[in-house]
Amino acid sequence: MEDSKINPLKVVILVPAVSLALLAVFLIYSVYSPSPIFQGKKSVNIDRGLGSRKIADLLKKEGVIQSKWVFVTYVSLKGVASDLKPGEYEFSSGDSIVSMTKSLIKGGKNEVVITIPEGWTNKEIIGHLEQNKLIKSNVFHNLAYLGGDLGPPAGGFEFLKDRPDNASLEGYLFPDTYRFFKDASEKEILLKFLQNFEKKLSVEFSQEIKDQGKSIFEIVTMASLIENEVVSDEDRALVSGILWKRLEKKLPLQVDATLGYIKKHNLFYAAKFIPQDGHRFSKEDTKIDSPYNTYKYLGLPLGPISNPGLSAIKAGIFPEKSPYFYYLSTPDGKTIFSKTLEEHNKAKAKYLQ
Repeated sequence: MEDSKINPLKVVILVPAVSLALLAVFLIYSVYSPSPIFQGKKSVNIDRGLGSRKIADLLKKEGVIQSKWVFVTYVSLKGVASDLKPGEYEFSSGDSIVSMTKSLIKGGKNEVVITIPEGWTNKEIIGHLEQNKLIKSNVFHNLAYLGGDLGPPAGGFEFLKDRPDNASLEGYLFPDTYRFFKDASEKEILLKFLQNFEKKLSVEFSQEIKDQGKSIFEIVTMASLIENEVVSDEDRALVSGILWKRLEKKLPLQVDATLGYIKKHNLFYAAKFIPQDGHRFSKEDTKIDSPYNTYKYLGLPLGPISNPGLSAIKAGIFPEKSPYFYYLSTPDGKTIFSKTLEEHNKAKAKYLQ
């Protein structure tokens, strides 16, 4: 009987094959097994722009996976490395790399839903966005008030081109419900507001404003007054007619909302004036030396005093003619219209005192 001899060639072939088989088993076991690293649940936020290796680094750092390279190898072999999406994810200790990958392909919670009410000022909007951790207030303030870097002149928006050079974007941050990416830049968020304004203004409204010989800036300024003065669409159209008529007759607008804007934003120039709380304004308030004071100065205020909604903008474009020159809002929101100053003073005595 002859001694059997081991074939060296077979050994050379067999060792790598066994190694590959063991590696495959290890990989399969690793990607399908739940993570033993932590117990319970863990939230992980994945920013936009991260590739599969950076995502693996983050998951490893957060203690969600044991091996970065097992994760990278798995998503590469599956051909889904470029399909992993940013967002906020919640992983549990029972998750495997396979289930995590499915979640990452589907996408996490990466948006914040924000509702901006009609009539909010830029200052109020900035505070709300900052409270929801979407912006750095100083950066957004620079864009919304000082112009910042919006790109081409007026950000390339046609509706901003008749805006005075020193005017802020007050009035143009259209109130609506928005979905913002958590990692969106301040500029991206601001442009979304402006894009929405452009869409809502429409070509038809822009042409109507032009045909009337008015500027969009004037309409937005007027709409911002109307937004803060009356509520119903019918009353807004009548108030718009009164205000435009008072402008034509060279009468002061005497809009209380402008005093509220001055006091809320400390936009006054009289050194001795001290803003006070409340909705009623004193005779002294009407003397505040501010270009926003429509009691002291003729014409529209220096610029918009809020960000008006579509209803107020429509009222500004399409005023309703009437015999009235005066109006006031009662504490319960009803609007009282008067033809003469005598009638108006009687209405004030009846409803406001």
